[in-house]
Amino acid sequence: MESRYHQVYARWKADPQGFWGDAARELSWFKSPERIFDPDRGIYGRWFPDAECNTCYNCVDRHVEQGRPGQNAIIYDSPITGTAEKYTYSDLKDAVSALAKVLIEKGVEKGDRVIVYMPMIPQAVFAMLACARIGAVHSVVFGGFAARELATRIDDCAPKAVLSASCGIEPGRVVAYKPLLDEAIELSRHKPDFTLIYQRPQAEANLIEGRDHDWSTQVATAAGAEVPCTPIKATDPLYILYTSGTTGQPKGVVRDNGGHMVALKWSMKAIYDIDPGEVYWAASDVGWVVGHSYIVYAPLLHGCATILFEGKPVGTPDAGVFWRVISEHKVASLFTAPTAFRAIKKEDPDGALIEKYDLTGFRTLFLAGERADPDTVQWAEDKLQVPVIDHWWQTETGWAIAANPLGLGMLPVKHGSPTVPMPGYDIQVLGTDGHPVEAGQMGSIAVRLPLPPSCLPTLWGNDERFKGSYLSEFPGYYATADAGYMDEDDYLYIMARTDDIINVAGHRLSTGAMEEVLASHPDVAECAVIGAADSLKGQIPTGFVVLKAGVDRAHADIEKELIGLVRQKIGPVAAFKTAITVGRLPKTRSGKILRGTMRKIADGEEFKMPATIDDPVVLDEIATALKQRGFGG
Repeated sequence: MESRYHQVYARWKADPQGFWGDAARELSWFKSPERIFDPDRGIYGRWFPDAECNTCYNCVDRHVEQGRPGQNAIIYDSPITGTAEKYTYSDLKDAVSALAKVLIEKGVEKGDRVIVYMPMIPQAVFAMLACARIGAVHSVVFGGFAARELATRIDDCAPKAVLSASCGIEPGRVVAYKPLLDEAIELSRHKPDFTLIYQRPQAEANLIEGRDHDWSTQVATAAGAEVPCTPIKATDPLYILYTSGTTGQPKGVVRDNGGHMVALKWSMKAIYDIDPGEVYWAASDVGWVVGHSYIVYAPLLHGCATILFEGKPVGTPDAGVFWRVISEHKVASLFTAPTAFRAIKKEDPDGALIEKYDLTGFRTLFLAGERADPDTVQWAEDKLQVPVIDHWWQTETGWAIAANPLGLGMLPVKHGSPTVPMPGYDIQVLGTDGHPVEAGQMGSIAVRLPLPPSCLPTLWGNDERFKGSYLSEFPGYYATADAGYMDEDDYLYIMARTDDIINVAGHRLSTGAMEEVLASHPDVAECAVIGAADSLKGQIPTGFVVLKAGVDRAHADIEKELIGLVRQKIGPVAAFKTAITVGRLPKTRSGKILRGTMRKIADGEEFKMPATIDDPVVLDEIATALKQRGFGG
């Protein structure tokens, strides 16, 4: 079918308030919005300023009341523990209401903050929705986060309570959460009134009398409670989600209730082409923005069944676990990070495990979180025989800035591009002078204000930092901190973070373009390119590659081929002369490669251990590899 995208985007541009006013009618409101946007409220204006709503009502109660009480809402699949559970919308309402009753009885009120520090278990979703139900503001912190990092978040948002579990489970190890939580509370200036601890059999926690309470016992006493959804302003915060800041102090991204619901509900059909009742899977974690938006809120707002997966793309038990989940639960659409597919491709390069499962109901793969290199996209297209759709967004926006909107009719795919701007986003590629550059020219990617519904209105308790971080570089624009270009068809290409554009003898070069070349080599599973300091050229590109499973050729031969490939595809101007084979790349738990930290190691600079790092040992391996090549100061 021919895409309606251009017509829909033009309609938004001509009448933004009419466009989002129509989208808002898909939801239930205690007080319907009469004013769609007020440019004089907040820092750049506020969406639905006179409306009242409740996100939990729209995610849960609305479906129970309107014909979906017995439909699955949450499908919990935990290959890491060998358990699986299903919760209907009616079950979900009962579980959330009971937990909400516990919170109310312990003094949590509308506007209070509650930290959720939990693994990928259904109780984490119950916690988020229970907070939303009573108007409390949740702040989910990735389970197992270091105590000091958790303490900074406790001090920043001053929670009345912390909801946690006794442990999380990683391949081959159990991570006790309670000692980390105890240390964090000891370190923090602010002390929460109480904690609720969900005891898991793999490691039970010791509870401190008076402060800590057993989750299951408390909820059992509240079973059957009828807790109505609290009406709150559409502009009131639903949650705070912390993202790492350049100063080392985390930035608390604020998400409002009304605009968030409207944008996410619209996205489920328009972007993902998912209908109510279908099974949708975002293979992320509730600690990240993808987990908030597309494990919890968007699928439930839309009346879908959402998969809650406690496992890894490889190793729980093998690189076929994604296909098993898709087949078993009849998943229509999967959304995950490119790094997950690079891991699968490394372990099962021929896709042999795919053949074991029936994927006939599977329609689409969506990728986001890191640049989707063309080689990985093409591998997935070839092996799965479904559209593979890259799209681009940020913690700050909560939903896609650029995408290929399948529900409006799929646009032609261009490998390396997340396709085109979504309604609400007027994207411009700006030069250093703040003026738009010509098609095909590299620049800083910015969004003309105002930002659309769901995007952050500010940072928690820090309007000035919000302005300084995002709005001051290009007045009138939100600076994304990503660099790239738009082609003559308005397709966007994200090539690097702005601090990953390297300057080689006066030439501004994209590390992303070099990574594309390295990833195209048949022996390479994944790669990263950084700019290392050089006294002559300013910076020189240095590539790190992880080889596919089963490759037994000499590393020196492969590295020589890679150097030649970059010279051939990009040219001598790239000055690419160093490729280093490593066993793995340092990543955050969400799969982002820590290029900035790798660059500091290469330059011999001091660095702070990233709070979100998956395995710190990898940095030692990178440092050793760099030292052997003469880097590291």
